[in-house]
Amino acid sequence: MTEQVGHIAVLVNPASGNGVGADSGHVAVERLRARGAHVKVYQGADERETVALGRQAVGERPDVVVVVGGDGTVSSVLGPVLTSGTPLAVIPGGTGNDLAREHGIPLDDAAAAADLVLDGARRRVDTGTVTAADGTVRRFVTVLCAGLDSLTNERTNRMTWPRGPARYLAAVYLEWLRLRRFGYRLELTGEPGAPAPGVRVLEQDGYMLAIGLTRTYGGGVPICPGADPADGLLDVTLVQAMGRFRLLAFDSLIKAGTHVDRPEVTTLRASAVRLAAPAGLVTYADGEPMGPAPVTIEAHRRSLTLCVPA
Repeated sequence: MTEQVGHIAVLVNPASGNGVGADSGHVAVERLRARGAHVKVYQGADERETVALGRQAVGERPDVVVVVGGDGTVSSVLGPVLTSGTPLAVIPGGTGNDLAREHGIPLDDAAAAADLVLDGARRRVDTGTVTAADGTVRRFVTVLCAGLDSLTNERTNRMTWPRGPARYLAAVYLEWLRLRRFGYRLELTGEPGAPAPGVRVLEQDGYMLAIGLTRTYGGGVPICPGADPADGLLDVTLVQAMGRFRLLAFDSLIKAGTHVDRPEVTTLRASAVRLAAPAGLVTYADGEPMGPAPVTIEAHRRSLTLCVPA
């Protein structure tokens, strides 16, 4: 046991992963109680209630908050967790579970993931914020996307079959059939190694844009393969405009994480990025809508304490 853990708050999103969240929550709670932990369960009927219960759970000052669900569930309750400084543990129960993938948290073994609350290490990792034009601030923990990426997320969320990562891949091909290009304008600040402080502007037509704290999105797709989740930087991957069938061939490169070596891909790092794009283009992060461009994305270095394998 890494440290003495008393009160554990377990927040369950039963809607995650088409019911996987509820099953995983039951397994995790039973495991923690069997090991002698004092567990209080908070389970909402829907996303809104889950968020409200997350605030309540943090307000009762637990030693650890355990979120059972996907990346979207984690980011939805991140605000009060960060404010309180409470360590966070994740029991994967969503569709992609890319935060868990990044940090080696067991994906298909809720009991083993629950053991990390008691036996795991504590790692400080980055989080991100997305600020809309109206000042609304949303948080994320993996990758923000805009373009083919975000349109695919929208379609994925509407689909009920297939389950898991295959649903995301199916959505990719369906969006490819109605492919659109976008004129991106990126204003980057805090680039490592920049000759002088200030803002650098990049204007580029493209199909896909990803801005990541972690390497993967969509259930393990390594869109930002060089991302370090604790360096305080955003990894930007922009796939430039090209022919439809040439873009389709990029699918295998993206799955292998080798697309960033191609001249058709622009990669950058910065601590903050302001993104402008054609009207109506919605950004997504952690599989959830973050609002339409323009938005400002910022990395917050090592702002979250996460329970991970020792």
